[in-house]
Amino acid sequence: MNKPRRILFVCLGNICRSSSAEGVMKSLLEKEGIENEFIIDSAGILSYHEGELPDARMRMHAARRGYNLTHRSRPVRTQDFYHFDLIIGMDDRNIDDLKDRAPSIEESNKIRRMTDFCVQMSHSDHVPDPYYGGAEGFEYVLDLLEDACEGLLEQVR
Repeated sequence: MNKPRRILFVCLGNICRSSSAEGVMKSLLEKEGIENEFIIDSAGILSYHEGELPDARMRMHAARRGYNLTHRSRPVRTQDFYHFDLIIGMDDRNIDDLKDRAPSIEESNKIRRMTDFCVQMSHSDHVPDPYYGGAEGFEYVLDLLEDACEGLLEQVR
């Protein structure tokens, strides 16, 4: 039996975008019946929200689409670069921060941008942080993440 593919989603605080990407991807894998073939997790660049559930607004919007976001925020750790096969940042700032923290070139090569996997919304170059916006921002983030997670699954199969 092959070992599971390991994917880590990363945003700034791990309470909106990356935790939602984790929830969307896990749901997609469960629907496909292949959840045992993957290890999915998320983390934040900052530890400011460590231990917290995702933002209540994000959880509400996600729940309307059938996603139950229960991940507790945690910061990216050095061992994540060795443990995960893919480390996916939500925007250029996340990508730059991840590259700065990567312990080697080999681990740096695991870093990708979430929107690189978009199929329907391929015009998007980042997943914007909805934290300071309204409902439309949370819905747009979920639209992007659903598209990108489907594209990601097609690429890693």
